Amino acid sequence: MLRLARATTASVVAFGIVVAATGWLYVVQPHSALPGPAVADALPLDELSRRSAVPMLVFLCVWGTAALLLGLVVHLARAERLTAGVMLALGVGGWGYVATGISLLVVRQVPAHQAFHAAAGRQAVYIPAALAGIAGALAGRKRAADRLRSPLVLAWFVAAAGLLGVLDAVLPDQRHALIGALAPERVRGVSTALVALLGFVLLVVARGLARRKRRAWQVTVALLCSLVFLHLQHRFGYGAIATGFVAIALLARRSDFDAPGDPDSHPRIALRALLFAGVIVVYGVVAIWMNRVMADQTYTLHFALLVTAHAAAGITAGGDPHLADGFGEWFPMSVLMLTVAGVALLVFDWIAPWRYRLKQGAHERELTRDLVTAWGVDTLAPFVLRGDKSYFFDEQDAAFLAYKVVGGVAIVSGDPIGPPDRFAGLLGRFLAFAHDRGWRIAVLGASEGALDVYRAHGLHALYHGDEAVIETAAFSLEGRPIRKVRQSVHRLERSGYHAEVRRPSELDAELRTHLEQVARSWRGIQPERGFVMALDTLFRLDDDHALFVVGRDPEGTPTGFLHFAVCRRGSALSLSSMPMLRTTPNGFNEWLVCETVAWARANGFEQVSLNFAP
Repeated sequence: MLRLARATTASVVAFGIVVAATGWLYVVQPHSALPGPAVADALPLDELSRRSAVPMLVFLCVWGTAALLLGLVVHLARAERLTAGVMLALGVGGWGYVATGISLLVVRQVPAHQAFHAAAGRQAVYIPAALAGIAGALAGRKRAADRLRSPLVLAWFVAAAGLLGVLDAVLPDQRHALIGALAPERVRGVSTALVALLGFVLLVVARGLARRKRRAWQVTVALLCSLVFLHLQHRFGYGAIATGFVAIALLARRSDFDAPGDPDSHPRIALRALLFAGVIVVYGVVAIWMNRVMADQTYTLHFALLVTAHAAAGITAGGDPHLADGFGEWFPMSVLMLTVAGVALLVFDWIAPWRYRLKQGAHERELTRDLVTAWGVDTLAPFVLRGDKSYFFDEQDAAFLAYKVVGGVAIVSGDPIGPPDRFAGLLGRFLAFAHDRGWRIAVLGASEGALDVYRAHGLHALYHGDEAVIETAAFSLEGRPIRKVRQSVHRLERSGYHAEVRRPSELDAELRTHLEQVARSWRGIQPERGFVMALDTLFRLDDDHALFVVGRDPEGTPTGFLHFAVCRRGSALSLSSMPMLRTTPNGFNEWLVCETVAWARANGFEQVSLNFAP
């Protein structure tokens, strides 16, 4: 009941302000002419006395004041932003349309449809509606839990507007197309070029809107307000009305777009802007000089710069009157296309996700090693110690996760490491951290036991593969199913091959060099790969976290090895790589695995993990 009373009171007060605004125009009407354009039929009942037009400055001051009062009313009424903006725009615009139409009907003594048709194109109708809608969108109140999917929906609307603008710019001219609704005859050529440019930029920024990027919101509002301003100078149409409502919706939902931009992008974008501008200027100056005989005046640098600037702004998109023949047609369009491409690239860079910067300080590396030793029960845990991963800790540095950003996707390496009761909070903070930077999230190598935590944060599980794990206590070479492995092991042993298990500190310089040569020979021209279950270098980890099982031929030369990460908390060895010379006999790796299992069983390790099996 209280809410209904508040809404009713606000409606009555708002209506009084709108009606009073027309009276204020009579009161403040100046007796002498003011500079600037005038708003026709702002006082339509005075049309016969030729006093219906009001200076634009006066009109904006009066209706700007009225809009401020309307904004105060909706704020006190606790109206929601989007609802307030749309209702004020519709209410003020509707009142202006009806009042102007009736006034023109009375004054001009014409049929009703002619009077209301004339009213539909009056600035006096749409300027107050636009100001009132903006005031409502800015002054209304934000509701709690008011996010939902509005950024995605608005992004689709903006993308649709951009696509329609581009299509209307490139398709054959039609009187009733979008451009026809957006632009008057005398600026139709310029508007075609502007709509093409704005359409491309709107398509680019729509993706940033879907990701809640604040910069994308700023660019979109600026573009839409520019379009609305263009419409306010000329006759309005349905396309203009739709543009205005989208702009109001974006203003009302501004708090949804809270993802900040990359602060380090400013110098880079400024440099690129100067570069693009320089390329366009050089292109224009050189092209005009090479075709100077096509100009209607003597070539000068000032003339070349002026023609290039007009072309870049789209003013001469339909042809430059100072340039003859075909050059006057293709040159302005080529400059405009370069400008469109440059602006689109700059905007894309402006709203792009943050650039990933690898950060691994000495303190972070030491802390992660300690946490892996204390809490790394998963066989993937030691691999977070790679040098190409960044670390994200919880508030108390008691748990962390490792990640790397590739193509705008933050790829998390396995499950978080630390006390399990801290996983949910850590993951929630990381999701917010990544979303603020425009990164999507993927967890590669998630364990089945942690799936509920991921699902609780909106992530979806996709089957990737199983981990091949040998239980050392139960492993045996006896029985028919493992007959081929047993034969390979016996064949290698009879040939004089033998294996040795070494800690990293037990490898002398000569053996290290030899193992690196074996690894390079095995890879060939291929780069080092791996992320979740592979180490990036052979000797990054110390004795507590790494192990080598080296196979030697009868002459004692190392011909291959297994590189393991040690997971002491999980009582497991986790295979990282298994390079060997291509001249080794068949079954070499199987033999080394069996030797590893025997050593692990003797030294208290319960499992040997042999990586993923997709």
